[in-house]
Amino acid sequence: MSRFFEELDYRPTPIGAVSLRRRHELRLGVDVLEIKLGDEHLMSDLFTASEIALADLGLVAREGEHLDVVVGGLGLGYTARAVLQSERCGSLLVVEYLEAVIDWHETGLLPLGPVLTGDRRCRLVHGDFFAMARGASGFDTEAPERKFDAILLDIDHSPDALLNERSTSFYQPEGLADLASHLRPGGIFGLWSDDREDSAFTERLAGVFAEAWAEPVTFHNPLQDRPFTQTVYLARKAD
Repeated sequence: MSRFFEELDYRPTPIGAVSLRRRHELRLGVDVLEIKLGDEHLMSDLFTASEIALADLGLVAREGEHLDVVVGGLGLGYTARAVLQSERCGSLLVVEYLEAVIDWHETGLLPLGPVLTGDRRCRLVHGDFFAMARGASGFDTEAPERKFDAILLDIDHSPDALLNERSTSFYQPEGLADLASHLRPGGIFGLWSDDREDSAFTERLAGVFAEAWAEPVTFHNPLQDRPFTQTVYLARKAD
């Protein structure tokens, strides 16, 4: 391998080959960790502001202590770590469809793996988030029908840019209502998007939840040397 590029792991999955790569970004003089699914970039540690904001904004929106939280999509672990950094987090389930990603964390191949696996509040669950959202048993395989204070999702690029057809129906009213059934009264659903707000989707959320809004997250893109804006959608279940 070149000192400028290293493929740390590569595995076939039901939805395509997933790879973990480290490469040297010459323009910035830094090493970058990234996960790819086929030719699609899933996540890079060069851009983590909105993944962290998903956790921070979601927890701020939910009152109370000892919050029980679900994160859909493990990735490089930045959303999960941000949840655990809050003293208000009582427990965290992280649901990940790609078993390889869980392995990378559990074996310490990814830097945040020891942080997540070493926190007694956190459990990594291999499963299909979208199937769990549809099902009556919910997200905790050890406690069926368990309810949560916040469910934070970062899997697809946006409600209209999907990684796989598994999630096609999730972003429609029926799918969102199924998701809401796993929240406690007043619970928060948070969704990461790689795009600016789609007002039609915010309205769709408002038709299912008691309240819905979108928070822009703007950060500096060093590769393009300009600001870039992503979105965190938030919705609150009725008390």
